[in-house]
Amino acid sequence: MASPKPALLAELEKIEGLSAQPSRVAGGTALFFRSKEIAHFHHDRELDLRLTKKVIKELGLVHPQRSTAHPKRAASSQWIEIRYESPSDVAQVVELVRLAAAQV
Repeated sequence: MASPKPALLAELEKIEGLSAQPSRVAGGTALFFRSKEIAHFHHDRELDLRLTKKVIKELGLVHPQRSTAHPKRAASSQWIEIRYESPSDVAQVVELVRLAAAQV
């Protein structure tokens, strides 16, 4: 199955003020909104997104099981790993990235 990452990046390019650049910390690609990193890719099907712990709780998001990148991440973290596979998942991630940008 083809990677959904190119489709996600194409949709994210439409968000004014958002840019995809090499990650200074995680390696690979990071997403910056107004020069602040709000997300980075762990691989082609997972985005680590800074949403704030309040928003994560309000949305009922939970840390994925069997995380290889952050297996011991605290429940109170501002960051959440988002996995995506399908076009509907991509659309959901785009909305979450918009929400993360609004928190900056």
